[in-house]
Amino acid sequence: MYQQSTLRILRGALAAACVWFPLTAAEIRAQADGEAKTQFSQPVLIRFEGVITPLSEQFLYRKLEVAEDKGADVLIVEIDSPGGSVESTLNIAYRLRDLDWAHTVAFVPREALSGAAIIALSCDEIIMHPAAVLGDAGPIVLGEDSLFRHAPEKIRSDLARKIRDLAEAKHRPPALAEAMVNMDLVVYHVRHRQTGEETFMSEAEIESSGEPNMWEKGKPVHESREEHFLEVNGKRAFELNLAEGNAKDRDELKQLLGFAGDPIVLQPSGVDTAVFILNAPLITGILFVVGLIALYIEFSAPGLSVGGLIALLCFALFFWSRFLGGTAEVLEVILFVVGIVFIAVEIFVIPGFGVSGIAGLLLMFAAVMMACQSFVIPQTARQMDTFATSLLVVSCSAAAFVGGAMMLSRHFNAIPLFNRLALKPVQPAGEGDAVAKDSEGKPLPQSHPDSDLGIQVGDWGVAASPLRPAGKARFADHYLDVLTDGSYVDSGQQVRIIEIRGARIVVREVTDA
Repeated sequence: MYQQSTLRILRGALAAACVWFPLTAAEIRAQADGEAKTQFSQPVLIRFEGVITPLSEQFLYRKLEVAEDKGADVLIVEIDSPGGSVESTLNIAYRLRDLDWAHTVAFVPREALSGAAIIALSCDEIIMHPAAVLGDAGPIVLGEDSLFRHAPEKIRSDLARKIRDLAEAKHRPPALAEAMVNMDLVVYHVRHRQTGEETFMSEAEIESSGEPNMWEKGKPVHESREEHFLEVNGKRAFELNLAEGNAKDRDELKQLLGFAGDPIVLQPSGVDTAVFILNAPLITGILFVVGLIALYIEFSAPGLSVGGLIALLCFALFFWSRFLGGTAEVLEVILFVVGIVFIAVEIFVIPGFGVSGIAGLLLMFAAVMMACQSFVIPQTARQMDTFATSLLVVSCSAAAFVGGAMMLSRHFNAIPLFNRLALKPVQPAGEGDAVAKDSEGKPLPQSHPDSDLGIQVGDWGVAASPLRPAGKARFADHYLDVLTDGSYVDSGQQVRIIEIRGARIVVREVTDA
């Protein structure tokens, strides 16, 4: 009797345990899920769209700083991009991988291809629309025949290693990530015979695992077949453990992540908008045309500062936008300024068109081209497009400047405002006015006196300082800045004015009595 009672008690306890333990486990899971859903108190969303360039890279960095300042504990990067620059892609991916102040989520509502897929893999979680696409990250380069083709094995191998590292850092199958870059890699669904662990591995991974016989190889992943870069939709990505969930919109994303309220959406600021506008090819061209013409006006009438200030503003806006766009550094600014100095030396110190002027133009051209792109020699299709656009903008700007400069040189005195900046010649004699004539009765050439200083072409003066070739000369009671026609003139030598153009007075030494 005692044994039966004891047996009955044991059976009851066992039954109670069988009921209690599952309930406890369920409660524990529910509690853990509840904690996971309430752990995010300050979600922030950044929309990252379009082609990946240094400009979009710097935009994302600025928004990351804003998100950190707002105390974000979950960062949602809404990606809708076909890819872009490999360098910018990897920079962004490493930045997001190493971000330690927030939980990162890549939300893909439409597509994250090529470089955008690599960026998504660097986040802690990937949430995709069921019909969105992810993958196809094979690099493309420009061949010697000027045709674009898949990158050679050396480049693909390096990128494959980097993308595998990103996937492993976020606990995703590295073989599937590598298949996005390696078009010849076949990935299999495998199961460990002892532990029952299921994952995805390539043939090489199975052989190098240390226990190849313990892995039961299943069917190959269809999307990783030979001569195809792996590309999957959101539903398939979730099945392959590349994505952590599916959401059709931000509302479903919010429910899936489990935070109350809407995330803070960081919109482009005024600075971001200004940077995007100033980096547009058309605006860049306008800045250069206006800046170069203003510089030409300053050189034609030095010391007045109007043209110089306008040129400084235009060039400052250009380099400021390129700094924030991530394509310019201090070197480009230095080269550009040195180029302007060389041209000024050519105009004011060494008249003519020689080494200094050509070197100045080349330095300015190199500085502008370098500031418009993050590379020196284009290697990929996108780099070639960027280079061609930059070259077109610079060439068109130069052509427009030459045309504008020619027009100004002819009509400088007739343009309102500008006509006050130049020394005005005497108006031609009107009808009925007396005109000086030579012994044969022909009109003598009209002189061009200055109404303020009383000087004109042909006036004689004395060099008040050595002219090398710039310096000062005295005409009657006036000491003026002059420029010789290229020769050196000692102080005290007689000179004659041969040209007056704006505020520029060109003289020549008088060698005959």
